[in-house]
Amino acid sequence: MSELLENIKDVEKNIDMAAEKGARYSEDITLIAVSKTKPIEMIQELYDIGYRDFGENYVQELASKMDALPEDIRWHMIGHLQTNKIKYIIDKVYMIHSVDSVHLAEAIGKEARKRNMTVKILLEVNVAEENTKFGFTSANLEENFKEINKIEGIEVLGLMTSAPYVENAEENRQYFVQLRSLMVDLKDKGLYNKNRFFLSMGMTCDYTVAIEEGADFVRVGTAIFGARNYV
Repeated sequence: MSELLENIKDVEKNIDMAAEKGARYSEDITLIAVSKTKPIEMIQELYDIGYRDFGENYVQELASKMDALPEDIRWHMIGHLQTNKIKYIIDKVYMIHSVDSVHLAEAIGKEARKRNMTVKILLEVNVAEENTKFGFTSANLEENFKEINKIEGIEVLGLMTSAPYVENAEENRQYFVQLRSLMVDLKDKGLYNKNRFFLSMGMTCDYTVAIEEGADFVRVGTAIFGARNYV
């Protein structure tokens, strides 16, 4: 077995253990293999053993990989999305995780209506309030959620956060608890009435803790593909 396949099997085992610890079913958790900067051959290797959910951060890279790989891959846009790039991926991605402003949501909705389609989105919340990251704050999420939820052409399916990079995953538990609390608050106030509300949280350094706290999507790259070379 290749190192790549060994890695992803280890991640799956960790997901199973975290789900059990959190009294959850691992089948309810979607592993998104974050393939940014990684070659098509590695994605194909995972595809060949049954993986279908892959995440990309950049529109140009996402578009080029889409053209070279099987059509039934579920691509997740997880990086910051500029409004002028929406048209290149809107009809190709399974979900946009990183909607971080009303302006972006309106632009997605406008493009979706042109194409007579509905786009699945998550709202990004900067729970840790890091200056280097995008997203709504915990304080202004509710008012922006109300506004975005009225936009035709999009379907808000939940919340997403990118917690700080940490050596000790326990340090980020507080942020995952907070995101889940925000979700519960929106539902309790009657602002969200669909059957499922998804949480996208947890990356290589902390995905097991995120699962224990309710993550539906975990976005794992390095633990699967190895360290990235940005040179």
